[in-house]
Amino acid sequence: MERDNKSTDATMEFLLLGFSELLCLRVLLFLIFLIVHLVTLAGNAMIFMAVVMEPSRPPMLFFLCQLSVIELCYTLVIVPKALLSLIVVDGSTISFIGCAAQMHLFVALGGAECFLLVAMSYDRYVAICQPLHYVAVMSEGLCFRLAVACCLGGFAVALGLTVAVFRLPFCQSHRINHFFCDVPAVLHLACIQSYTRELPLLAACVLLLLLPFLLILTSYICIAAALLHVTSSMGRGKAFSTCISHLAITLLHYGCATFMYIRPKSSYSPARDKMVSLVYTNVTPLLYPLIYSLRNKKIRGVLRKMLRRK
Repeated sequence: MERDNKSTDATMEFLLLGFSELLCLRVLLFLIFLIVHLVTLAGNAMIFMAVVMEPSRPPMLFFLCQLSVIELCYTLVIVPKALLSLIVVDGSTISFIGCAAQMHLFVALGGAECFLLVAMSYDRYVAICQPLHYVAVMSEGLCFRLAVACCLGGFAVALGLTVAVFRLPFCQSHRINHFFCDVPAVLHLACIQSYTRELPLLAACVLLLLLPFLLILTSYICIAAALLHVTSSMGRGKAFSTCISHLAITLLHYGCATFMYIRPKSSYSPARDKMVSLVYTNVTPLLYPLIYSLRNKKIRGVLRKMLRRK
């Protein structure tokens, strides 16, 4: 598993150490992760089925359906390998191609979610700032084009980042102190010690985190400016309540992602990063359907109708 020469050929294997230092908690962690994973799959699948079965789907429900699909794929890419790392005592191996594929899918789905949150913020902007033109602007064609653009944008940036990372020479131990092929953990194995190895990750953070966040911030500044001209406090509260779910998910998503990827690499700590990634990849996908089912009246109504049909 270790080589003295520099090598990044397709026959290389990495060893995912996972939670090998927590031997006494393996069974408990496995059961917790498994339960959270199954509940996450069930919650997102329920929202997806409810929206698909709804004959009339407004734009926000359309985007919410896409968000549920992204979260389903997101958890399936990461969690099964994490569960396997808890079963295998000495860690689980993953091939060079498999590691690259996992990283690409993880970044692509996370990037698509970032862009999708921008599309959802634009939907709220049009609904509050241009209510009379909402139906004309947020047409089915525009929603579909935005959904496709979110996926293509995420996958394009992820492909560039993955290629840049796996073209680096790996001459240290091929032991990844993580439960999946996360970008900082793989970069930590690269032989190059200069800042140039961090440039691909920096560029991806700008495209996937900073730029979408600025667009979302612009949308909400415009929404806040429009709400200042609403004389009725009830009207302001009703308009703002439609944004609560989106704001909660945006803060949750960008808060974890910012802590993980936009920080000095001198502060890299494998144990701390694994704990944060654990929350980022397991807990937040579970909270998303809970937030929308509790806060969004439309999705609550759709779920009630689906349960009545059952």
